[in-house]
Amino acid sequence: MSPYHIEKVNVTNQVVSFIQSNIEDGTWPVGSKIPSENQLTEALGVSRPSIRAAIRHFVGLGVLDSIHGKGTFVISDQVAPGTQGISRFTSADFQDIKKVLEFRWLIEPEACYMATQAADPEMIHHLHHLLDRMMDEVGNQEAFVQADIDFHLELCRASGNPLILKCMEMVYTENRNDFTLINDQFGYKDGIYYHTLIYKAVEEANAELARDYMQEHLRQALDRMEIEP
Repeated sequence: MSPYHIEKVNVTNQVVSFIQSNIEDGTWPVGSKIPSENQLTEALGVSRPSIRAAIRHFVGLGVLDSIHGKGTFVISDQVAPGTQGISRFTSADFQDIKKVLEFRWLIEPEACYMATQAADPEMIHHLHHLLDRMMDEVGNQEAFVQADIDFHLELCRASGNPLILKCMEMVYTENRNDFTLINDQFGYKDGIYYHTLIYKAVEEANAELARDYMQEHLRQALDRMEIEP
């Protein structure tokens, strides 16, 4: 690994930059296995969640591939497009979006769990349709964001709890601009990556896994938005 010093602010973003640097300068060429989470944690002096969030960032972009029991491998060196704009949030934007994401992180994973337990073929078909809409609308931000919101609201609706649905409809309506900013910040691939995992877990009736993926999806957004207020 090339020498790199990680400061204690914007930790996840700095780990992202570290990984990007090693791929771009050829230290980690395509096909190579990158250091383990433990090795990166020790070498950079940061927490495992920050390392994992950075790795998930590149997995979602199709740059890294994590294989259980074998490690994480570089499968593409096209890293620049996915990392543009990493710090484009203002402090005010960050504080507002952070609060919304924290609220969603508390509510939506459990709603996802409940929805998976109650899922029927019609609901699964509708969820698949919304995932297809997201894929079809890559590059069309307004339509993509709406399909993203509809996907989440379908899970809230399927939870069977009208209070959850009413509450989250208000959150999405009142904070629509936040979702556009998040799309500006992170692009399309991460959303499709996690929504696909969530859909597959729902389809397989694995409520715990669906909840875990939703929690990871929202937690990753929080981790990657670490900026100094």
